[in-house]
Amino acid sequence: MSEDFYDVLGVSRDASEEEIKKAYRKQAAEHHPDVSDDENAEERFKKIQKAKEVLTDEQKRQQYDQMGHERFTQADKRGATGGGAGPGGAGGPFGGAGGARGAGGFEDIFNQFFGGGGGGGNRPRQGRDLKTGLTIDLEEAFHGATKEVTLTRPTECDTCGGAGHPPDADVETCPQCNGRGQVQQVQQTPLGRVQQTTTCPRCEGEGELYSEDCADCGGDGVVREEATLSVEIPAGIRSGQSLRMEREGAPGENGGPKGDLLIEVDVDVGDRFERDGDDLRVNEAVSFPQAVFGDTVGVQTVDGTVEMDVPAGTQSGETFRLQGKGMPRLRRRGRGDLYVQVGVVVPESLNDEQREALEAFAEAGGEDIDVGGGFFEKLKSSF
Repeated sequence: MSEDFYDVLGVSRDASEEEIKKAYRKQAAEHHPDVSDDENAEERFKKIQKAKEVLTDEQKRQQYDQMGHERFTQADKRGATGGGAGPGGAGGPFGGAGGARGAGGFEDIFNQFFGGGGGGGNRPRQGRDLKTGLTIDLEEAFHGATKEVTLTRPTECDTCGGAGHPPDADVETCPQCNGRGQVQQVQQTPLGRVQQTTTCPRCEGEGELYSEDCADCGGDGVVREEATLSVEIPAGIRSGQSLRMEREGAPGENGGPKGDLLIEVDVDVGDRFERDGDDLRVNEAVSFPQAVFGDTVGVQTVDGTVEMDVPAGTQSGETFRLQGKGMPRLRRRGRGDLYVQVGVVVPESLNDEQREALEAFAEAGGEDIDVGGGFFEKLKSSF
């Protein structure tokens, strides 16, 4: 049997956790020393257990993929015997007698004293949270909206009710744990011999073994389904913020509740506006006479047109603040502001009357210009 953990279980390197557990159950049932006549059954079963332990632990699996089998197992052995430092802390990635993940080696030792280290038997556990994304436009973010989101998620198998086996399957008490769902192991630690209670590897805490798996879920009790959910978008939401839908995540284990669904929102602002928190920014064009003499212009906002006074002598590029005309503040009262930057538009062509008036304007100002062709280019460049 190959030493590589993926080959031991007969799964690909991108196999899901559910696929790994399913493969483990199949291999364990075949190579368990109580049922196999192979003289090497016990050694093979230990390899199967080790492969499952590593590949169903997200952090251990990541370390295994990065380090490779040989370096990973060497670090594991050093950690189990109190050897040198490894990638997971002093003594290797597992937190055995010589080292641990996270806070340090003593964390796992205390877990062993208080029944940790993988125990729990049939204790109900909440399902994991799921994540998905949703894109909305600026108007929907302004007013709030009801949107539909479609995702593929794990759900309890209807055929077996999440049990993982047909209702009429033959059942027997697990001979390894005698139906308790847990087994006890004695380990040598720096503090002495410690008795540790862990989940039974053969029945995975069920306490019972069944003659066949459910045909639809393969014994996992979980299948994948496409679900469409309605989600309420609150007014004022920003890109990157998430909405939580309780109990819409993955199913729990041993009767535990479902996890939650987290929906990360992306707001498509569009081409007209720029958004800065609750404030909006927009560019607005005014004519040369409006900038010179002043005027009242209509500015299109997200929720309609508002009037804005353009003072006489306004320069191109000036910015005006329209208080309370921005985005609603999320779950608070009030709105942000709208900042309007004006740009003076120079006409591309003039009729004779307009040309004469502008020539007189230039002469009255004492400007030395080339009226034949350069005047309009000079006028444009000034804005």
